[in-house]
Amino acid sequence: MNKRDLVLSLLDKESEPSGIPAGFFLHFDEAFHRGRPAVDKHMAYFRYTGMDFVKIQYEFSFPHLPQIQTPDDWARMPLYGKAFYQEQLDILAGLLQEAQREALVIMTVYSPFMCAGSSATKPLLNQHIREAPDKVKKGMEIITDSLMIFVKECIKLGIDGFYASTQGGEVDRFGGSPLFDECIKPYDLRLMEEMDRACIFNILHVCDFHSGYDDLTPFLDYPGHVVNVNPQLVSRSLSSKQLAQMFNRPFMGGLDRHGRLVDGSPEEIKQMVTTVLDDAPARFILGADCTLPHDINWDQIKTAIDTAHQYQR
Repeated sequence: MNKRDLVLSLLDKESEPSGIPAGFFLHFDEAFHRGRPAVDKHMAYFRYTGMDFVKIQYEFSFPHLPQIQTPDDWARMPLYGKAFYQEQLDILAGLLQEAQREALVIMTVYSPFMCAGSSATKPLLNQHIREAPDKVKKGMEIITDSLMIFVKECIKLGIDGFYASTQGGEVDRFGGSPLFDECIKPYDLRLMEEMDRACIFNILHVCDFHSGYDDLTPFLDYPGHVVNVNPQLVSRSLSSKQLAQMFNRPFMGGLDRHGRLVDGSPEEIKQMVTTVLDDAPARFILGADCTLPHDINWDQIKTAIDTAHQYQR
């Protein structure tokens, strides 16, 4: 069984999964953000660590637009077309050619809200949404149209799926607020529903890079074959089994991106992974709650993945 079959076996509810896949992600140095060096670096990481799918990092953020100062300015948000994404699409084409016969290849996509935060600043975006949500929505529509161009071009190339990252429901942003349902969720869903329609393997990532969540309910109906979210909420911690049950799909995670995976000994990592797997749901991918530090020793990751592959329930 190759890595494609191993991961896809998680989605077949009529049979037992063939094993425990694993995948961890990190940003590579800037020298590996474009062209053949980016393809080679992704493949070197995939081969060395033994992870079970190729996840393409997205390094071409929406440019900062200093002219966005007031809510009215969002109506003049530029629409970035295919040319804006071409370098990322070239990386995808290279990795599909290199790896797709043996492993799923998925692309990172940041949500319209996250791209809007890059275009202005996150505090300014939050302020504008609170002051004049209808005006900000004009910019969100343009950003979503642009990202849809990218998503559809990836689909044309034959991608297997997407790692769809979203934010906005954190406790210090719009968690528990109607503004999340009005200004963030509809644009997330428009993109993710297209991914779900066209692809066989999508990961929903609820990102807590900036701050935490206390309620994951707004995300339960988001598409995605697998969910990846930090089980540590602001007021409580959930188990991987609880999260798999809540989202009614396989869960990916189990390890803290800042924990012993980064600086533990091989034996500590093996024991930590074994403990996680002992309590994991039947359909599970070993991973971290978000992107790992870029300077982590790849041997740390390889040890964790090898342990998952050798684990016997």
